[in-house]
Amino acid sequence: MTVTNAPHAARAVDWKAPDALLRADPELADLLTGEAVRRAESLQLLAGENVTSPAVLAALGGPLIDKYAEGYPGRRHHSGCSLADAAELLAVDRAERLFAADHANVQPRSATSAMLAAYAALLKPGDVVLAMSLEHGGHLSCGSRANFSGRWFDFIGYGVHEQDGLIDLDQVRELARLHRPKAIIAGGISYPRLVDWAGFRKIADEVDAYLIASAAQITGLVAGGAAPSPVPYADVTVAATHKLLRGPRGGLLLCTAELADRVDRAVFPFTQGGAAMNEVAGKAVALAQAGTPEFSAYIRRVVDSARSLAGALQRGGARPMTGGTDTHLVTADVSPLGVTGVEAERRCAAAGLMLGKCALPYDPAPAAETSGIRLGTGAVVAQGMGESELAEVGELITALLSGGDQARIGARVRELAGAFAGG
Repeated sequence: MTVTNAPHAARAVDWKAPDALLRADPELADLLTGEAVRRAESLQLLAGENVTSPAVLAALGGPLIDKYAEGYPGRRHHSGCSLADAAELLAVDRAERLFAADHANVQPRSATSAMLAAYAALLKPGDVVLAMSLEHGGHLSCGSRANFSGRWFDFIGYGVHEQDGLIDLDQVRELARLHRPKAIIAGGISYPRLVDWAGFRKIADEVDAYLIASAAQITGLVAGGAAPSPVPYADVTVAATHKLLRGPRGGLLLCTAELADRVDRAVFPFTQGGAAMNEVAGKAVALAQAGTPEFSAYIRRVVDSARSLAGALQRGGARPMTGGTDTHLVTADVSPLGVTGVEAERRCAAAGLMLGKCALPYDPAPAAETSGIRLGTGAVVAQGMGESELAEVGELITALLSGGDQARIGARVRELAGAFAGG
């Protein structure tokens, strides 16, 4: 694997299987090599994906991968944990300083498991929870019947204004007063604008509800100074260490000092066993890198490039939701181009443009088809792209969905992918 010395550079994707893997499991080595080739020949525009930094990868493969450290620093259920304790305390300290939080828990294995722990810390089964509805941008962990949340709690969904796609705080207040929820969830996964954390806090206080910030998508934006932090307003903030933070795939919980013990007990032993200490080490690295000027500059480029992408999609005939974006995230209605979200995802994937279909608010299309697509700029900007390249990407997408030549567009995508393979 080719690695640069720049702390935030993306790694090159000309990955080669180590000899030990080739000897032990050539079948899997071939699969991993194929994945490296796939990435080298396509553009990763999925909003939840990024490219981990070389230093994070090194920590993930380090000796802590073998350490069983069930419990918390100073209170482990196994011996030999002194260095694991130090690594976890380092990650906790970095998270608390980076986000100006009273308390951080770095053990959750994903943002969804972090959300489960937040619920376990604050709620009892059957409690009423007010959250963004799934069709308006909420996450599965905010009330889907296919998820634990929709089976254990009574969710009420709020939405966005039909005319502009922005969160309807008046509706949030009405629903809160009517249903008196135990908790209000602010934020979602497909909302491209900044969230009014202070507005949600005011409503939560009016009805004596906990405020949980769903901030997995924007964790890196907050760290890089491109989005306001929910931490001063929320009782618990649910964050992710992958996505824009460029760390290992995992979750992070930030909370007030008063809730620290409850949150920690909700993670372990209530919802998880022993932490993956190599992931904790990788989180420590990512949190340190996220506090640098270089990371802030990267995040600014991510947002600027997303706006450039949204503008190009609009010029090409698609309809960006809310008229644009304040984040790394772009959601767009592609029905004006004569395709569904499902068809758009399929055509783009065939040309090497990796993005996702997306449910849209007030969408007349069946849920299985949708009219929307969802894109993010984190990974391609980590690999060196900027506003001009993302404008071209938007043009390629709309040209393809308007009936353009797939072979020609796919060839140009491969050229771009090759030119920006290593950052």
